[in-house]
Amino acid sequence: MGSYTMFAARALSRSSGVLARQARTPVQRRSNQTVPLMGTPAEMEAEAIAQLRARVRRQKEIMDATQHSEAEEIAEMYKWIKISAIVATPVCVLSIVKDVLFVPHPHRLPGPEPDYMAIQVKEFPWECETCALFDLGCWKKCRAEQAAEGA
Repeated sequence: MGSYTMFAARALSRSSGVLARQARTPVQRRSNQTVPLMGTPAEMEAEAIAQLRARVRRQKEIMDATQHSEAEEIAEMYKWIKISAIVATPVCVLSIVKDVLFVPHPHRLPGPEPDYMAIQVKEFPWECETCALFDLGCWKKCRAEQAAEGA
């Protein structure tokens, strides 16, 4: 139980430091103005430089506010990659096993289709106009009929 209070105290001290830093830094309002105002070339150049310096200053403030080194950031990234792989792999495997073993896979029943499934608006563009492309039984029957008519 003592470790919980230690973690709470540590979290409280960290958050109070962040809040103190945020209270010291002035709030920067963002605007959609990214181009210098019209004026003389020297004024426009000075304003553009001021905007760039403000952006760099803000980025430095953000970098200073985060207390993580690049190595810690990379370690955190790889930690979450590993956690994702550890969670995703069993979920995918169990999903495949469930689908293969427990979910029925209905196949087309042998025999003629009901009328509502055999609706054909126009003929197919091959020699047996009424046969679907991979309906081999229909193709055999059609070719046998054509052979009988030709003989």
